[in-house]
Amino acid sequence: MATGKPGTVQNAPFMGCMWLVPLLLVAAGCGREPESVPVPMREAKSAGSSPAITSPADDRPVIVALGDSLTAGLGVEAELNYPSQLQRRLDAQGYRYRVVNAGVSGDTSAQGLNRLEPVRDLRPAVVIVALGANDGLRGLPVESTLENLDSIITHLKGDGIQVVLAGMELPPNYGPAYVVSFRRVFPELARKHRIPLVPFLLAGVAGRRGLNQDDGIHPTAQGYAVVAENVWQALEPLLAGEH
Repeated sequence: MATGKPGTVQNAPFMGCMWLVPLLLVAAGCGREPESVPVPMREAKSAGSSPAITSPADDRPVIVALGDSLTAGLGVEAELNYPSQLQRRLDAQGYRYRVVNAGVSGDTSAQGLNRLEPVRDLRPAVVIVALGANDGLRGLPVESTLENLDSIITHLKGDGIQVVLAGMELPPNYGPAYVVSFRRVFPELARKHRIPLVPFLLAGVAGRRGLNQDDGIHPTAQGYAVVAENVWQALEPLLAGEH
């Protein structure tokens, strides 16, 4: 586990490969078989921060960003991924929260579920769940994705944790029936659990050349700024009383 002073993070190496799909509208690393893995918790970086040991006296409520390569920030410096940009937004607006990046490139919803315990052990105030893209890219059964995400949300809510769910989209070449079924998973779960929904994590980024890296899959720093704004719209109302 990388450690840093409040608001800092160290880059984790990318373990996996980039999956290129023509006209891809989602981003994630290539998948692995489900396994129980420790979550690489990393502090989201604030502007001008440098690596150091996190002070035990840091009593700020924790926000965990749980996801895949979109959360890990594949291809950009640690201070430019969306959790780090959220940290700076929180700091600038006077919110006392510490953002922890729990993104692992290539993770499916099953793998996210398998590594949920370390996230729960942090006793976070909020968890942003941004998983499912790799399920879709691998053509996994939509029912399995729904069940895994449902379990993640249920466990977190059972701990009294507020959850923000990030929706994903698939490119049309996956077939209309699968694409529509996959898209419906996220609003269905948001309605069931009465939690905030980011309709599409990559809204305003997907398909825009200037906001994506050369692989056409992962956002640039500017793209991640848009992603952070998408998440902020759902997250900020939960923080209204925490200045």
